[in-house]
Amino acid sequence: MIKKAVKATWHGINFSRQLLVNILFIVLVIAIIASIASDEGEIIVPDGAVLTLNLNGYLVEQKRYVDPLDAVFAGPFGGQDEPAEILVDDVVDVINNAAKDDRITAMLLDLQQMGGAHINKLNAVADAIDAFKAQGKPVIATGYYYTQSQYYLAAHADEVNLHPYGGVSIDGFGVYPVYFKEALDKLKVTQHVFRVGTFKSAVEPLIRNDMSPAAKEANKEWLGELWQQYKDEITALRGFDASNFDETLDDYLRKLSQVDGNSGEYAQRFGWVDALKNNQQIRQQMVDLVGYDDEGKNFLQIGFNDYLASFKSPMPFENPITEKVAVIVAKGTIVDGERRAGEIGGDSTAALLREAREDDLVKAVVLRIDSGGGSMFASEVIRREVIALKEAGKPVVASMGSVAASGGYWIASAANEIWAAPSTITGSIGVFGTIMTFEDSAAELGVYSDGVGTTELKGSSILLGLKDKMAQAIQMSVENAYERFLNVVAQSRNMSPAEVDDIAQGRVWIATQAKELGLVDKLGDKDAAISAAAEMASLKQYDVKLIEQQLTPREQLLNSLLSSSMVSTLIDKQTPASAKLGATMQVNSLLKQVEQQVQSLQNYNDPDGIYAKCLVCRVSN
Repeated sequence: MIKKAVKATWHGINFSRQLLVNILFIVLVIAIIASIASDEGEIIVPDGAVLTLNLNGYLVEQKRYVDPLDAVFAGPFGGQDEPAEILVDDVVDVINNAAKDDRITAMLLDLQQMGGAHINKLNAVADAIDAFKAQGKPVIATGYYYTQSQYYLAAHADEVNLHPYGGVSIDGFGVYPVYFKEALDKLKVTQHVFRVGTFKSAVEPLIRNDMSPAAKEANKEWLGELWQQYKDEITALRGFDASNFDETLDDYLRKLSQVDGNSGEYAQRFGWVDALKNNQQIRQQMVDLVGYDDEGKNFLQIGFNDYLASFKSPMPFENPITEKVAVIVAKGTIVDGERRAGEIGGDSTAALLREAREDDLVKAVVLRIDSGGGSMFASEVIRREVIALKEAGKPVVASMGSVAASGGYWIASAANEIWAAPSTITGSIGVFGTIMTFEDSAAELGVYSDGVGTTELKGSSILLGLKDKMAQAIQMSVENAYERFLNVVAQSRNMSPAEVDDIAQGRVWIATQAKELGLVDKLGDKDAAISAAAEMASLKQYDVKLIEQQLTPREQLLNSLLSSSMVSTLIDKQTPASAKLGATMQVNSLLKQVEQQVQSLQNYNDPDGIYAKCLVCRVSN
């Protein structure tokens, strides 16, 4: 009886939930139809307007998959756990389109809600800003506080403004993982770690309470190169010397004391910003530049999302005749099996490569990689599809984004050419395996496991521990996997395994270093890689085709309906301030880092338990 009652109650709750969602969806569809009928949803770009580049989210190569209905109701009902994401390509397209649009006369950079981004993504946007300026259109930046990423873009403006009570935070790059060894010891969890590579630090948080000297040595070198690239860019734009960067607390305190601790005045005196202006002053400056809008309350402008929607079709047209260079994005941790967009599944990403191979109009492929690796098995599944493409006569160019290390480099290695941005983090050629057993933890609770098996191989489990001979077997497998990794790279890069080993050992490199070492062929962005792929395929006229996972008919319908500006405005009005990105970005960084590392455990699903993954490739900036 109790079982039936519980089951009936659950069915009732589930039915009510589905009914509520369906009712809300029907109301939403009716509202959309009414809006379309009244032409209220039409986006009009005003003549002589300012493009307000208000980027709310983190710049990414590919957005993670989110169910359309979940996305709609997450904000109003407080379920939005993840920060917003913005495609780098969308930002670049908006700026490039506005540069040629006679209706757009200037750009206002309002980057307050833009999350962090790696230099290569920032550089793609910065290049577009420079091209916009080259058309004789002014770019003005405004902000309360500039983070290091935000300032990189703001520095490309003709004029950088800061709120008088604001500041600029330029504090360099760092890698500070969270270490768990002592916590695991207190919980009496037994760690069994198997690795190859002096610098393979991915497992250090499990076996140490601090970063090893070898890891510090390697990380300091490539972080220093990344920091130098940042400084070179800013000093060239702002016209001051690299000594203006505060690299010691003594320097910072000395200069801050000269302005009595006033962060805004500090930023202006030392050349980081051009002027201190509040919101009213910025608004008046824009009014003086382009005049008022129709309501006479604000300056004539159009925001990023509206301008994007004004020219980007939700259902892009594909020419069924022209030859194509296909672009496939591999972003995120590499895991075994199937994954949705924004993650890399060995089978799902391989399926996209296979689709390109079987498409007669696709003549070349660019594999755009933004990954610190993961499952070795899944990486090999993907690599084999890259090889199959080449065997089918279709050249493949690996284009590295922010990071293409460990498993990310594994899948890149098979390409005809490897292109990377100067700031790309790569290398980390090494493997590891890790097993946690809980025999001591369970014993503390009075829980034990015992029994018999037909072989000695059956005598290991998380409650029985790991036998020494089994540990030896696993270490042998990891060492064999490392040898495979060396051979994979050696064959692809025309090197000997010994030569690869000299620059491997799990060590991380910046692309400028990797090119000198022979791990990267050329430095350039995604567009350069696409041009190179087209040249390899002898293509003169071609289209670029993005191959990604297809949405179901239901998802396509919902995306089309929910992409209207009316719906975006409706959702935005119903979303509490606490769900905005600005609040999300204020979450304690330590707790967020711990959460991410704990969540990453679910991605350890390699069937052999062997991983090619780079932990330190996530840089704090």
